[in-house]
Amino acid sequence: MADKKNDIELMRQMHTVLVLHFLEGRKQSEIAETLNLSTSKVNRLITQGRKMGMVKIDIENPFQRLTDLEALLEEQVPLNRALVTSAVPGSPDTTLKQVGLAAANHLIETIRDGDVIAISGGKAVSAVVQNIETDRKFDVTVVPLTGGVQGKFYTDVNHLATQLADRLGGEAILVHAPLFAESREQRDMLMDVASIKQAFETARQANVALVGVGSIQTPGSSYYDLHPMPESDRKMLVGTGITAEFLAHLMRPDGTVADYALNSRLVALKPEELRQCKRVIGVASGAEKVMPIRAILNGHHMDSLILDEDTASEVLAATEGAQNVA
Repeated sequence: MADKKNDIELMRQMHTVLVLHFLEGRKQSEIAETLNLSTSKVNRLITQGRKMGMVKIDIENPFQRLTDLEALLEEQVPLNRALVTSAVPGSPDTTLKQVGLAAANHLIETIRDGDVIAISGGKAVSAVVQNIETDRKFDVTVVPLTGGVQGKFYTDVNHLATQLADRLGGEAILVHAPLFAESREQRDMLMDVASIKQAFETARQANVALVGVGSIQTPGSSYYDLHPMPESDRKMLVGTGITAEFLAHLMRPDGTVADYALNSRLVALKPEELRQCKRVIGVASGAEKVMPIRAILNGHHMDSLILDEDTASEVLAATEGAQNVA
């Protein structure tokens, strides 16, 4: 009978200690002083109580809707990892910054010393680079996936590669060639120049790739920063069924490279060459990116995607619509 009473008192004491520690947030030393116990005794009671299942931890997720969207994306489209950020109504630039911050944190969590990081240019990748903050240096190499462009330097791939390498503490290999050659023959010649050939060979060996997804639907689309063209030509592109831009290649809805003359003049890796990269992180934001995202996913060109909640919802709706039609 005495043993049973002792067990009851032990359980009562254990419950008191657990309440003081986990619910009231008191330190073990404070509990020991209050109950006139040794700190080691308090520690043993806490450990024993946890082993007996008396402590159940329930963490409230303030971003449950975002987590739900991530799970749906990973389930319904071919993705290993989806990250969804909050959208800022009426402010696409701020929303893109939010996406860039999430992608920057994900990139830092992903990379390891010795990695080669291959990147594309564009506004989304620029938003990632601007948000890179780390308290340690990484022994990494950053290399472009395409040639460079003139004009908006902050979205130029060589500029971004240099900035990313600086922020991570690594080194950059640049591609000293234009994005578009004058002809296919010139493109082939440039791709065979030793320094350019070496840079792209390094990109082919990348452990991590960070890429944007381009639209051709709107006049402000990033593709027209790369290759300006009259409105009539833009409408013609859309009319031929071209849906997206990826590594500066014009792409069909099924994720294949379109049979378009400009594609043959690109000084860049081909989208299918990214498939040997273990981690291809796509970054995108905005309603105009929904169909391009679907096209790139259809082509299995990326395994991770970081986007805002509005864009994520529309990608899911478009995916469900396509499945219903099929």
